[in-house]
Amino acid sequence: MNFIVSSTQLLRQLQTLSGVLNSSNTLPILDHILFELYPGQLRLTATDLETTISASLQVEATQEGKIAIPARLLLDTLKTFPEQPLTFSQADNNTLEISSDQGKYALAYANADEFPQAADITDASSVSIQGDTLATAITNTIFASGNDDLRPVMSGVFFQLSSSGLTFVATDAHKLVKYERSDLVAPETAEFIMPKKPLNLLKSVLLGSEAEVNIEYNSSNVQFSFENTVLICRLIDGKYPNYEAVIPKENPNMMSINRVQFLNTVKRVSIFSNKTTHQIRLRIAGAELHISAEDIDYSNKAEERLACSYQGDDMQIGFNARFLTEMLSNLNSEEIQLELSLPNRAGIITPVDGLEEGEQVTMLVMPVMLNN
Repeated sequence: MNFIVSSTQLLRQLQTLSGVLNSSNTLPILDHILFELYPGQLRLTATDLETTISASLQVEATQEGKIAIPARLLLDTLKTFPEQPLTFSQADNNTLEISSDQGKYALAYANADEFPQAADITDASSVSIQGDTLATAITNTIFASGNDDLRPVMSGVFFQLSSSGLTFVATDAHKLVKYERSDLVAPETAEFIMPKKPLNLLKSVLLGSEAEVNIEYNSSNVQFSFENTVLICRLIDGKYPNYEAVIPKENPNMMSINRVQFLNTVKRVSIFSNKTTHQIRLRIAGAELHISAEDIDYSNKAEERLACSYQGDDMQIGFNARFLTEMLSNLNSEEIQLELSLPNRAGIITPVDGLEEGEQVTMLVMPVMLNN
């Protein structure tokens, strides 16, 4: 097995693939990347048994063969090279020899037959979506997903595909984000829950990409194919909670405000809040919003006033400042709308501007009980 490849091209692909590798594995083979050589092409594969990602790149080769190479050792070596062609050749004693302009390096490889096979997607349905659109959907939702091992369904992003549009939902029971695209449709209705790790991988690879992503899915696995990359992962098993039931339908109190000003004020005032509850108080009266926080244990308190546009009854409501900050930071609009009904019902944040046609973002944040 001999081939010549560009050092930077190989490094770029390996860095993408290494995102799937765990820092510690019970199976030593999972610390390796599978190299499959075909004439003119090298296919690289990494897996953690739940998620498998493969990428192909052009190489100078006339032979075929496959071996598993230690990922960390190869990555650390490649990072030190400037752009240059590297020659890989199989040597004695189960070693792979790398020849560069600077010298030679030998590393031990493992038997490729030990490398786990990716799941086959049978009886699959499919839908296509532009790479950047998918990355945007992930970015808008993934931060709201939970980390509770006892509720695994909430630790991922819920995909709802139908002929009327695509919907992506994430929640941790304190906050919820629903991202909708009515301009994209699927040939048939389907829903599944994607784990967080492969979504973060897709987000980093696809952000800004105009590549078409083909999504094939069945009841247990999903496959994303784009350009020279294929990602296959196991879906989270279980039924997603009925999130529509928690979104208040009637919200007579509506406030419009500059997002950046609101965000900066929340960040500043929250410094003075209780370090356990992170509670801040919003008091809306007329065209003024008063944001305050206090930590009674230390006699710390802060209050700021902001101008806003408000329709509804004067009211007070408490929120966890961390959740509010997360939501406002993940929006790009200049102005946002906050819809409220009662102090014990969730607040709904929606962007007023900055959305593409067919795009809709709904963010829901649960209130906290105010200490009078």
